[in-house]
Amino acid sequence: MKVLVAVKRVIDYNVKVRVKGDKTGVETANVKMSMNPFDEIAVEEALRLREAGTATEVIAISMGEAKCSETIRTALAMGADRGIHVLTDIELQPLAVAKLMKAIVEKENPEIVILGKQAIDDDSSQTGQMLAALLGWSQGTFASKVVIADGTANVTREVDGGLETVALKMPVVITTDLRLNEPRYASLPNIMKAKKKTIDQFSPEDLGVDATPRLVTLRVDEPPPRIGGGKVADVAELVDKLKNEAGVI
Repeated sequence: MKVLVAVKRVIDYNVKVRVKGDKTGVETANVKMSMNPFDEIAVEEALRLREAGTATEVIAISMGEAKCSETIRTALAMGADRGIHVLTDIELQPLAVAKLMKAIVEKENPEIVILGKQAIDDDSSQTGQMLAALLGWSQGTFASKVVIADGTANVTREVDGGLETVALKMPVVITTDLRLNEPRYASLPNIMKAKKKTIDQFSPEDLGVDATPRLVTLRVDEPPPRIGGGKVADVAELVDKLKNEAGVI
């Protein structure tokens, strides 16, 4: 059984994001980049499925500019068997990513596709659901536990009232939540081995997909600075401020 895992190159979560001076986006020049944290969890889950004997091969896929190959190498150093890079300088939006992944799925024929529930740069949380719809596959979103047995994926997910477990027919698309697992660190020997592992490269044209963006970002602004708190003399003043200044009552 093959497992396909999506990994995205994003600004490192420890870096303070700065908006460009012309308000067209965020600054990425000379900024530390890393694998999306939710995708690290997806890679770890795929590796655990292989170690348990459920999966036989883990394939890491990333899309974007040439530097995205570094993110694939990170997944290979964690233990993925090989990588696929869809090389393009076009800004890829969730629907385009889902269409490209569908084309890769049709080439590789995996039974499980695992993605992070969202990327920390755009927070769209759409690609997994779109991919499942395009493929006509079962989907388990925001997974906090995954058990594969007898051709069924049992996915536990957190909902408002507690936990919900759904039984899904294979093949399946799964998106990972933070509490699913704790990703492993890549050891130095595995980092060296990753340099020799195969990364296949395609373009959107090779896959027959039009990746032209459908949405246009008009402007990006930093959030307004938080205003400090204040003290009130009594309850009456508190109620007055909540009603007339905050407008919450």
